[in-house]
Amino acid sequence: MDVFQKCFDFKDAEIARRQGYYPYFIPFSGGDDTIMIYKGSEKIMIGSNNYLGLTHHPKVLEAAEKALKEYGTGRTGSRFLNGTLDIHEQFERELAEFTGKGAALIFSAGFLVNLGTISTLLGKKDTVIIDRLDHASIIDGCRLSGAAIRRYQHNNLTELHEILGSLPEDTGKLIVVDGVFSMEGDIAPLPDICKIVQEFGARLMVDDAHSIGVLGPNGNGTAAHFGVTDQVDLIMGTFSKSFGAVGGFIAGDTEVIEYIKHKSRSLIFTASLPPSVVASTRAALDIIKNEPERRRRLWEIGDYMRSEYRKMGFNTGTSETPVIPVIIGDNMKTFHFWKTLFEEGVYTNAVIYPAVPIDSARLRTSYIATHTQEQLDFVLEKFYKTGKALEVI
Repeated sequence: MDVFQKCFDFKDAEIARRQGYYPYFIPFSGGDDTIMIYKGSEKIMIGSNNYLGLTHHPKVLEAAEKALKEYGTGRTGSRFLNGTLDIHEQFERELAEFTGKGAALIFSAGFLVNLGTISTLLGKKDTVIIDRLDHASIIDGCRLSGAAIRRYQHNNLTELHEILGSLPEDTGKLIVVDGVFSMEGDIAPLPDICKIVQEFGARLMVDDAHSIGVLGPNGNGTAAHFGVTDQVDLIMGTFSKSFGAVGGFIAGDTEVIEYIKHKSRSLIFTASLPPSVVASTRAALDIIKNEPERRRRLWEIGDYMRSEYRKMGFNTGTSETPVIPVIIGDNMKTFHFWKTLFEEGVYTNAVIYPAVPIDSARLRTSYIATHTQEQLDFVLEKFYKTGKALEVI
């Protein structure tokens, strides 16, 4: 059997492209935060994770340009060997202070943070407990660790409690949850999770990819939002959302971060984050801390759009953040809805199983602090028109 046969047999993408319903790998040619250009046509972007609209902020661009000229394009090596710069370490100290932890460690991608952290800390004698809707990077990190994996239904703390209660006392236990769930737009009930974690002597890691910059009194994440930072052992964040770039970090006790730093394969064997990216994300952090009006505007937009969708009759699930799914259910109807919106000048994300549960295909909408009211109302008009035409509402 040829191991490539599955590749030759894979025709789904080709068929979807031929039929005009392929919603992935769209090659935009330019634009800003809220408008993207496709073949000369403007599309209002409501599928981005650029929550605070920082990808084109003058201070961010200036910092990146300055670092590019000073340090060059990259270090051509890992942090472990020749890839650490003074700005890497400066940024890590700033991130540790921002998240309220003893130390932080930068990785070259958010996926690598979860992959490297979880697989480094856990082994075959340990058990990791995860929410069924946790991100794929968490799942892959758990698999790579070799630890026993237990899953509980989304935000079902009764089941979480039962699972922990069934484990031997001498088993190492780590609970990993998303702070804001990327496809649902709801928030993990951290205060109650913390109580359960403490009852059973477990450890807790929170993936704040969609929370940093969005939740918390200073945009400093889900734990800060609930006032339980001291009860969360590890806080993971990415630079590909509110920071408007790429990369990620893990923050926790100094000793734990030091161990990850010297043991994580996804850190040691990956080239370090380019200096221009480090500089731009440091500038973004400064903006997150000093321009709270962006965060306030983002929440105003999220509340407005969620309310309007629900008034129209759309199913937005359990969303309570600026990530708002419009749940349609049927895959083909979801693709048809996506195509119609795209042709009408609106870009969003069509998401189907296995990224979301079976029969819960959706359009994942997410918003940017720099969206104008005119843009938002245009989007709502197109959603209402398409929803009626396709009998979704």
